[in-house]
Amino acid sequence: MAEQPDQNQQIVIKKVKKGHGGHHGGAWKIAFADFVTAMMAFFLLMWLLGSMGEEDLKGISEYFANPTKVTLEGGDSAGMSESLIDGGGDDLTREQGQVNAGDRPTPEKRDTQSEEKTADPTEMSEEQMLEQIEKMEREQIEDLKERLESLIEVDPALKAYKDQIKLDITRDGLRIQIIDKENRPMFELGSDEMQEYADEILHSLAPVLNEMPNRLSIEGHTDARPFGREGRSNWELSAERANSARRTLADYGYEDTKFLQVIGMADALPFVDEDPLDPQNRRISMTVMKESATRRILKPTREGGMSVEDLLENTPGSESTLPETTESSEPELEGEAEGDGEVQAP
Repeated sequence: MAEQPDQNQQIVIKKVKKGHGGHHGGAWKIAFADFVTAMMAFFLLMWLLGSMGEEDLKGISEYFANPTKVTLEGGDSAGMSESLIDGGGDDLTREQGQVNAGDRPTPEKRDTQSEEKTADPTEMSEEQMLEQIEKMEREQIEDLKERLESLIEVDPALKAYKDQIKLDITRDGLRIQIIDKENRPMFELGSDEMQEYADEILHSLAPVLNEMPNRLSIEGHTDARPFGREGRSNWELSAERANSARRTLADYGYEDTKFLQVIGMADALPFVDEDPLDPQNRRISMTVMKESATRRILKPTREGGMSVEDLLENTPGSESTLPETTESSEPELEGEAEGDGEVQAP
């Protein structure tokens, strides 16, 4: 007979704990390193800001509030640079802006520039004075053209429609033309109601144009398609559209006293001569007028537009330093009118 097990015998059960069998990996170390790096950068930024003066902090704040201001108004490293470091760009030999080394003035060029700056205006003839003033006006207009071209590249509202904004320099000044495009007109058909995109363009241009002391001339143009409403023509329509552009500029801050003239040209001056019906012929043309052109319009009775004294008096940045005139030995013309300089016909 088999022996029966002892009922009181203690039974021991062993449980063997198995290991995890693998390594957790180092992902947590990378995350922790990123955190420490970010904290170090943050405290470094706080230290730098704490060590800067109030003017430097104000400058940084203004830059981020309006990044295009540096490009438009100039200043340290304000050319076409994308760097905030003085002298940034490929040419580190210059402290302001980005100018190629080839543009650095040679000693001979410096001497010439020095002579031009030190020239005595009282020793200049009237013809030389007129040339100097014309040169000054041309430089101002060219500078404005460059600023507007830069603005078109950085301003989203202008860059999206840059193929419809044309800039060129004419005898009267800087002409800015906003032209129609197929399926994207500036105005409602047969109306002076401006489309939203054209309104955005004028909104961006108004502050820059208002910085210039020059007067502004606005022209409205249409294509040769006849106006379909009785009693109205493209002459009325073009004039109304030009005036609509004037009102929009004024609404966005352009000084009303700077407007010189608002003209409706109908289809008399097409943009595309070969096709009078081309949509590009429908456009608004704004000209930032040279002072000489402004005076020629306001005082058309004077031959040549204006005198040297008038140019000096009205050209921004110039001073009236003409030599004192002596009595002319030439006899006065008979019938010369006093005051306005007009000569009556014999």
